[in-house]
Amino acid sequence: MDKQDKYPFKRCPVSGNRPAATDPEVCDESIAKALLARSKVSEMACQGETRRRANPLNGYKKITFLFPGQGAQYVGMGKDFADSYSRAKETFEEADDLLGRNLSKIIFEGPTDLLTETINSQPAIYVTSMAILRVLEEQFSALKPTSCAGLSLGEYTALTASLRLPFASCLSLVQYRGECMNEACETTSGTMAAIFGLSAQALEELVKELNLPQDLWVANFNCPGQTVISGTLKGVEAGIEAAKAKGARRVIPLRVHGAFHSGLMALAEKKLAQKIAAVQVNDSSIGLTMNAAGGYVRELESLRRHLIEQVTHPVRWEECIRAMQNDTDLFIEIGCGKTLTGLNKQIGLSQPTLTVNKITDLETLSEIL
Repeated sequence: MDKQDKYPFKRCPVSGNRPAATDPEVCDESIAKALLARSKVSEMACQGETRRRANPLNGYKKITFLFPGQGAQYVGMGKDFADSYSRAKETFEEADDLLGRNLSKIIFEGPTDLLTETINSQPAIYVTSMAILRVLEEQFSALKPTSCAGLSLGEYTALTASLRLPFASCLSLVQYRGECMNEACETTSGTMAAIFGLSAQALEELVKELNLPQDLWVANFNCPGQTVISGTLKGVEAGIEAAKAKGARRVIPLRVHGAFHSGLMALAEKKLAQKIAAVQVNDSSIGLTMNAAGGYVRELESLRRHLIEQVTHPVRWEECIRAMQNDTDLFIEIGCGKTLTGLNKQIGLSQPTLTVNKITDLETLSEIL
């Protein structure tokens, strides 16, 4: 019996999965639940196969994959996929082997404080997104992206998904990025906060008026009425108070380890530049929008430059999404959380956005595709 046949249940004739989750040999409740969830997906795949053959992807010809960034992590992310699909489990194991440490234990068991550390959260989010993506590729073979994008760290997942950087090379780069940024975080304490209810222009003017060039920056233009500031504790506190005075509706401190996308990451940018310059990046026909550019980037040298600049420059996420709007019939957010789906809603897109975060999300995807 091979590795994949650890549980000898009857296979679905179409998907190859095992729908039966009630075999008497299965005594572990968590395994039984995972298999039951998987069986529902398999059932749906069987029922929808005829329809998909007649109308592949249900008419969605232009599909964009979106990938989350740091701050979206949570303990246990991706575990249901690892418990149910050998492809996902092997991805976590491959990452552990490549990194030479048990990252998957931190992902699945925490604690939260350890997972939140930059050196752990960045590779953890990348690996989790890739594990889920690989399951999608296995279960929905016709599902191919025409474009990809990722928020901050998620840009690296987009590079792999768009066939520009292989998994092993990108994981090494992500791990090094985390180490460089972690060092910068330890050198100078910093934080970030999301400001709601002020326009991006108003917040830019506010930061300029405060005149704290070494302490406060605008870091993310996420969607209308939601912008993120970054900097030292002193700078961000000043920014929060000024934003409230200007009429900000709400302020949310972010669960991050430092002041990302700010001048406090200059040391990390310098070190990362050397690594990015050395890595081989492949050309691809799949579209890619990049955070620092706020739009499509096609030339490889421009890609490298924007990947380096992303560490200290603001993420122009809304611009990236709007650049892809006319080239997309369906957006799919792949990885931990639903942050990007929420941002798309706030941006006001007419196209639907699906989230694949839990194994049960595969049912929804199967119903639509």
